[in-house]
Amino acid sequence: MSKVITAHAVSVDGYLSGHTPEGQAEFGRGLGDAAMLFDWYSDGDTPSTTFDGFRLSEPSARFFDALASRLGAAVAGRTTYEHSSHFSGGSPHPTAPLVVVSHHDVPEISEAQTLVTTGIADAIAAAREIAGSKDVGVMGGAVASSALAAGLVDEVVLHQVPILLGRGRPFFHELPAHVNLRLIEAVPAPGVTHLHYEVVR
Repeated sequence: MSKVITAHAVSVDGYLSGHTPEGQAEFGRGLGDAAMLFDWYSDGDTPSTTFDGFRLSEPSARFFDALASRLGAAVAGRTTYEHSSHFSGGSPHPTAPLVVVSHHDVPEISEAQTLVTTGIADAIAAAREIAGSKDVGVMGGAVASSALAAGLVDEVVLHQVPILLGRGRPFFHELPAHVNLRLIEAVPAPGVTHLHYEVVR
């Protein structure tokens, strides 16, 4: 059976985006003042075999491409969808279609995207159908936390960047119970440490 993976670049204190300066719109702001969380996508000399234009360090490329090649569908929440400018009607992954989970209709949804309004379990089920034998990636703090709370996540990957942001949007939201993790792999690389965990059930 396919696995469900949540992965994101985060600061050491757990934020996935930074502060939004006053006067700026909330949605569409991207990373706020934390663009450095993704510097490792482009600060190396090894081209990604999955994402055109990414040039990573050799250890980051090896880890990132191995993970990205596993995905057959992605799930994102409404907030991530809005902050990412609707992924231009496509998906954050070059070959894995996007499922958007929202409590309400999303008028901007494209024909290439799938909208699910009946909860995270149904969104992941739809993504699994699309992915076939491949795995499903879950994006965004609220959606990842909902999936973890529902016991639907198999692996957690943190691309941890060595900075304390102090404020911003946290990756993990409040959970109803502890979630035990087992470290599968830790890969140090320039500007980032890739931490790969299995959810212990």
